[in-house]
Amino acid sequence: MRTSQSSGSKTAPESAPRAITGAVWTALGLVYVVWGSTYLAIRIVVRTMPPFLSAGARFIAAGLLLLGLVVWRYGPGALRATRGQVGSAAVVGLLLLLGGNGLVVLAETSVPSGLAALLIAAVPMWLVVLRAATGDRPPLRTLGGVLLGFGGLAVLTVPGISGEVRLSGVVLVVVASVLWSLGSFSASKLSLPDNPFTGSGYQMLAGGAGGIVAGLVRGEQRSLDWAAYSTASWLALGYLVVFGSVVAFTAYAWLLQSAPLSLVATYAYVNPVVAVALGALILDEALTTPILAGGAIVVAAVCVIVSTERRR
Repeated sequence: MRTSQSSGSKTAPESAPRAITGAVWTALGLVYVVWGSTYLAIRIVVRTMPPFLSAGARFIAAGLLLLGLVVWRYGPGALRATRGQVGSAAVVGLLLLLGGNGLVVLAETSVPSGLAALLIAAVPMWLVVLRAATGDRPPLRTLGGVLLGFGGLAVLTVPGISGEVRLSGVVLVVVASVLWSLGSFSASKLSLPDNPFTGSGYQMLAGGAGGIVAGLVRGEQRSLDWAAYSTASWLALGYLVVFGSVVAFTAYAWLLQSAPLSLVATYAYVNPVVAVALGALILDEALTTPILAGGAIVVAAVCVIVSTERRR
């Protein structure tokens, strides 16, 4: 799951066509593959590591690394922010990373990574619902996409209802998608640090601290056993820190400034397809009829919503 201030912030309309260079395709490929693979990496991490404590450690490490890069690239002054901006970044970070990402990590202790990615793909639908609830009037085509997407979500819950996976895990991912949407929506309304990398670093620190607290409240520290953590889990955690939280985010932030927004937005329906494919190929996750059918419906709905919204 992505972690960025830019994902929820307002982006100015494109005033002129932007060239699609080799660098753009490289950055887009990073966003497609890396963000799509984070669900697989999370699944590998939680096989031997506690969910909230590992997620908290991930984001604290990533936040410190990102802020260090900000200082190196822009100087210490780039870290300056008002108390209100830091507070807003903390709120957004808790919604996105503790609520959105943290619940996905917890859910993936029982839910296949591909199914989790398809359920999270509903985020654009929830954003439309939030906008409508606050007075916006989305086009009928967008509302049609939302209704179609909810139908896909209903199909995706079948494995939980039938007992193939834990229904509680499916519900956790759905709640996570709502909280992620709320965090993204809030980011577009709140005053955040001027430098988006600084803001995202503060969000990561807040979300990571929240994950540590949640893990301690759940008693995850009582079962800590460093010797029991597999090499695969350590490698996956490192991958999430460096590539999932820093490299892919940096590529995404650069794309927002260097590529057509309509092209950048395609990550929303490519990521879940990548996640499902990787889960099936590497972890041998079953591609059941509800997952394939429900996933296809959700991805189609997201395509409708994104293609309609980017014309506005």
